[in-house]
Amino acid sequence: MKKLYPLLSVLFLIYWGCEEEQPEEVDTTPTEVTLWGVTYSVEDTDTLFLYDNQLTGSIPPEIGNLTNLGYLWLSDNQLTGSIPTEIGNLTNLERLYLYSNQLTGSIPPEIGNLTNLTSLNLGNNQLTREIPPEIGNLTNLTRLVLYENQFTREIPPEIGNLTNLTYLNLRDNQFLGLIPSEIGSLTNLNRMFLYNNQLTGSIPPEISNLTNLTELGLENNHFSGLIPSEISNLINLTKLILNDNQFTGVIPESICNLIENNCLINITNNQLCPPYPSCVEDFVGEQDRSDCD
Repeated sequence: MKKLYPLLSVLFLIYWGCEEEQPEEVDTTPTEVTLWGVTYSVEDTDTLFLYDNQLTGSIPPEIGNLTNLGYLWLSDNQLTGSIPTEIGNLTNLERLYLYSNQLTGSIPPEIGNLTNLTSLNLGNNQLTREIPPEIGNLTNLTRLVLYENQFTREIPPEIGNLTNLTYLNLRDNQFLGLIPSEIGSLTNLNRMFLYNNQLTGSIPPEISNLTNLTELGLENNHFSGLIPSEISNLINLTKLILNDNQFTGVIPESICNLIENNCLINITNNQLCPPYPSCVEDFVGEQDRSDCD
């Protein structure tokens, strides 16, 4: 047995020597990225402005390597395919504009990584399904614009986390279900447009918290029930558009408070019953009164 000790020592030295001779890891992080035939420095590129630039094809996943980007504007092109999940790597982004393309598929949940975003505009595309709940992570957003897509699910309650929003535009989609009561947390909103969808149910009374609203567009949905009297709390409204829904019952007298503040109101083509407040008698318009007493 003693004769094995020198052999073991030699083997240990050989093994130890091999460990020391392992090559060092090489940093493979790209220093340059080529997009649509142009090469950009990863370190130096903080703005990518390719608005109305006749871009075609899909957004390359390599765009996720430009991690210093603060501003990405690819709007008014002919981009197709889905938004790459690698977009979630751009954690320094403050503005992301992809509107007026032909993008399809869902918004990737990785969008929730972009917590520095203040403005997100994906309007006028062909995006489908739902707004991912991860949108609620974007608490610095002041503008969320998703108009003219093909969203077909409910508005997620997580949207109530976006308490810095001043502008919300979800019009011209196929959103279903109720307006989430959490919308009442968006007390900085100035304008909210939900028209031309398939939203149902009543206007949540929590909407009365949005006292900074100047414009509220809910027309051409399937809203029903009473117009809440609390809507008169929206003292800064200049436009209240509720036409072409299925609102029932009587119009609350409190709506006259808005008219006295020069708010334009459209409530035509509902199922509202007389007697109408004197302030709206002249422009109540067509109403389906078949269920009125």
